[in-house]
Amino acid sequence: HDWAQYYDRITEMDTKVGQNLKELENAGLTEETIIFYYGDHGSGMPRSKRSPYNSWLQVPLVIYIPPKFRHLMPKDYKTNGKTNRLAGFVDFAPTLLSLAGIKPPKHMQGNAFMGKYEAKPQQYQFGFRGRMDERYDMVRSVRNKRYIYIRNFMPHKIYGQYLDYMFKTPTTRVWKKLYDEGKLKPPQTYFWETKPSEELYDLHHDPDEVRNLANSKEHQKIRDELNKALQKHILSIRDIGLLSEAETYVRSKNMTPYEMGQNPQLYDIENILKMALFASSGKPTGQTKLIKGLSNKDSAIRYWAAMGILMRGKPAVMASRKELHRALNDSSKSVRCIAAEALGKYGTPADVTASVNELIKLSDLNEQGLYVAMLALNSLDQLGNKTRPIRDQIAKLPQHNKSVNRRMRSYINRLVVHILSKLDAKQKSP
Repeated sequence: HDWAQYYDRITEMDTKVGQNLKELENAGLTEETIIFYYGDHGSGMPRSKRSPYNSWLQVPLVIYIPPKFRHLMPKDYKTNGKTNRLAGFVDFAPTLLSLAGIKPPKHMQGNAFMGKYEAKPQQYQFGFRGRMDERYDMVRSVRNKRYIYIRNFMPHKIYGQYLDYMFKTPTTRVWKKLYDEGKLKPPQTYFWETKPSEELYDLHHDPDEVRNLANSKEHQKIRDELNKALQKHILSIRDIGLLSEAETYVRSKNMTPYEMGQNPQLYDIENILKMALFASSGKPTGQTKLIKGLSNKDSAIRYWAAMGILMRGKPAVMASRKELHRALNDSSKSVRCIAAEALGKYGTPADVTASVNELIKLSDLNEQGLYVAMLALNSLDQLGNKTRPIRDQIAKLPQHNKSVNRRMRSYINRLVVHILSKLDAKQKSP
């Protein structure tokens, strides 16, 4: 059904574009028009859309340049031909400026691949994954012409987090049902399991991206090269994804998030990145460094320190109980959410009580705002049956607020409904 629908849409789009091209021809504008035709992402299937894999990032791009504008063509342009040059959507804006004879400003990301100000071919292309509707994650990726390297900053979160939109796809529901019934085996199971910190795939020999080479000794050199290129890119663009979404808007009062991110006084990206990389390294060691990080003056470093303890599981949480309880009163609500999740997931019964009491307060949309409430509800969702004592409080949470962007108004409701459906299903099960 899903693949049939996907191919139907491709046929529908080709028909529509054919009509557009005919309109240009009838208007006598075909030879006056540079045409771009492209997809927006890979297929809408799970592990394609919203995934940092090449299966999501690689899309078709067809460009027609009339002879009149031959002087604007890149050297590798061939009529009815193709090129293996790396290009991305981030390159479109500078390319269009270049075609118009305008030099792209230095602050603009991307590189022109045609026109007067064409840049040299790029060695890498970069990808990212952040919040997907109501679910949080943080992944960054980089690829060259052969390999793709993926860095998971939240490896404790499974690939296939429950997304209301994604689960409307019949394939997703069937796949998850088969996994829950134990009828799958690797690599079919991977999507429903937690992630490694690093992934590396050879796109020439493994286009489906299922054989992770990150720990292969013979691929260490290319892994390190791509890792270094990715970190350099994160620093060069001052990637604000290292901040929780709630923290981003706290720091960018009276300015745009971009302006905040470009200000070293407001965003110490170098040290935040170091802590984020350490926290998500997948190594069980480093407890002392993480505990120390919980008292850092920068709330983003405290956030990643708490995340690092959470990702290391029960031993780390039990060794950090005092500091995590102190973090429940942190000035940053994002830090409080993660500290509460850690205590609730791996702590004592008393820790769980403190955890759910804090998270239910932070889940109030009207009191806390959308981004804090979403983060808190995501944390509550991870606690599973431990939230049963506050089941009725969850049900009574405000789920709609007209001040929220219309596109995002359903997110709190989706989270609440999902949490309650899991609790009620467990209540009914024998």
